[in-house]
Amino acid sequence: MPRSGADARRRLQQAALELYQERGFDQTTAAEIAARAGVNERTFFRHFPDKREVLFDGEAELRAALMQAVAEAPDGLEPFEVLLRAFRKSARNLENNRPFSEPRWKVIAVTPALRERELAKHAWLTDAVAEALRQRGAGDGLADLAARTGWAAYQHAVQAWIDDPAQSLAVQLRRAFNDLRVLSTTTSERER
Repeated sequence: MPRSGADARRRLQQAALELYQERGFDQTTAAEIAARAGVNERTFFRHFPDKREVLFDGEAELRAALMQAVAEAPDGLEPFEVLLRAFRKSARNLENNRPFSEPRWKVIAVTPALRERELAKHAWLTDAVAEALRQRGAGDGLADLAARTGWAAYQHAVQAWIDDPAQSLAVQLRRAFNDLRVLSTTTSERER
């Protein structure tokens, strides 16, 4: 039985991920997750409000880290460069936790209820990034567009990193943001 709250939380997350991979999300109960982790169901609900949230732990910390990274970026950078720096900084946690991150993404990809929750969380994170850009002086429209586009590039980079583990997430992020610049330049040149 775990002795600390942090250990219990980690074990619950790992147990949930294993069960979701083995049985699927819909076929797994909170009681089964708790049993696999060696705790009772009440302990599960002390840590997580429902069985979806067990895979979304850390979103508040990610939100705070992204907002802080945007705020601390050097002056004079364009919004995309600010976002690239912020995403690269936050991506280190994802890379350091790859044994959990990769299967987590795969479970979410095949589970509609988890994809829905992920989209809601991403909207919340995107709004936070847009607000951080506005606090740096970006106008409302530009901040919203940069945050949404930057988040899409981040998601694209994470998927590429999962598909090709030989490339670091930092490399995939740089590539995705460079591709955005190419798309933007190509579009601007066509409009002339």
